Amino acid sequence: MISTFKNAWKIPNLRKKMLFTLFMLLIYRFGSHIPVPFMNAQVIQKLFNGANQSVFALIDLMSGGSLSDYSIFAANIYPYITASIVLQLLTIAIPSLEALSKEGETGRKTIAKYTRYLAIAIALVQALGYSFGFYGEAVMATTLFEKAVIVLSIVGGSAFLIWIGEQITEHGVGNGISLIIFAGIIARFPVDIVQSYTLVKAGRAHPIFLLILLLIVIAIIVFVVTLNEGERRIPVQYAKRVVGRKMYGGQSTHLPIKVLMSGVMPMIFASSIVAIPATFATFSKDEGFRNFVLEYFTTQGTVGTILYIVVTVLLIVFFTFFYTSIQFNTVEYSKQMQQNGGFIPGIRSGRPTSDYLQRTVNRLVFPGAIALAILAILPVILTKVSGLPFAFGGTSMIIVVGVILETTRTLEQQLLMRHYKGFLNK
Repeated sequence: MISTFKNAWKIPNLRKKMLFTLFMLLIYRFGSHIPVPFMNAQVIQKLFNGANQSVFALIDLMSGGSLSDYSIFAANIYPYITASIVLQLLTIAIPSLEALSKEGETGRKTIAKYTRYLAIAIALVQALGYSFGFYGEAVMATTLFEKAVIVLSIVGGSAFLIWIGEQITEHGVGNGISLIIFAGIIARFPVDIVQSYTLVKAGRAHPIFLLILLLIVIAIIVFVVTLNEGERRIPVQYAKRVVGRKMYGGQSTHLPIKVLMSGVMPMIFASSIVAIPATFATFSKDEGFRNFVLEYFTTQGTVGTILYIVVTVLLIVFFTFFYTSIQFNTVEYSKQMQQNGGFIPGIRSGRPTSDYLQRTVNRLVFPGAIALAILAILPVILTKVSGLPFAFGGTSMIIVVGVILETTRTLEQQLLMRHYKGFLNK
């Protein structure tokens, strides 16, 4: 990985992209420290450190502390993620959107525009809920204009983050949305490590749990790397064909199928959806309703914890299969292979090849999805047992390691496209 970044740095074009990505992430981190106007910072800290802290701990961690500080990036990139989920599901359900998605670059841009509009609407709802629900006691605004400034600060912050994410994806290195979440998690790591040490030093948690946490972090890193790099290579043979006076084909190659094609996106999508009940609880000023939602639909209560675990597992499995089906269409791949004279030894071309690829993908993806789900719910269980903030040892670590691997893989692909000898000789 280190050699990949070194080699990429030597190429002016890639170095420019890497610097652009770092610059955009620095702007994001700078904006995370700009507070929302007309809000009492001391009251905000008091409210967040109250009974609801555990509910929003993971959201705050993945936003780099923007929610607990209530900066202009408090809603973070999650409105866009939620909008992406909705649009992608609607693409399957609505024929007109499905047809639009098949129109190539034009259709992709149109769907991206719809996603941005929906994300702004969701950000508006979240801004109202956070400002006048969860942080309602901290509002110092008295006029309608001042209240509008509070809401527009949050909505504008989310819109700006969406723009930063798209700019990184287009002009930088890697997936912009994933890198923004990655930067937020990394920024919170030191704070959570100090918090864990303070709890142990104060006698509120046993030191053995801190040691277990460190071992789990190391194990997660090793496991996620293994999971991301694991693949099955299906042999593919191309028949010989004559074009004019030249003969093409006849070579043997392989089709690599990753255990986890979807990367970290199922984790990001699942964490966004399971946070919805807690977000809606902030909209209500009815203490009884809020306590009911927090008890039965979040990890604050025993029933809520069980429900959280079950829903998280199901969502991760669903989104893993969903994203894999989008990235690897077995029917289309089978057609392309047949058109190019390729076939899998022992498997007939056409429908049998498509079925064979689908069975292979399912056998690989399902264990990977289950493993990903177990890693996601493990921190919740350990937090309940130990009292330590294991959130940064589980879901967030998976996302961090996954984003690093995906970004490295992107750089490797761009290096190969440029036939960089220093890389190829490694």
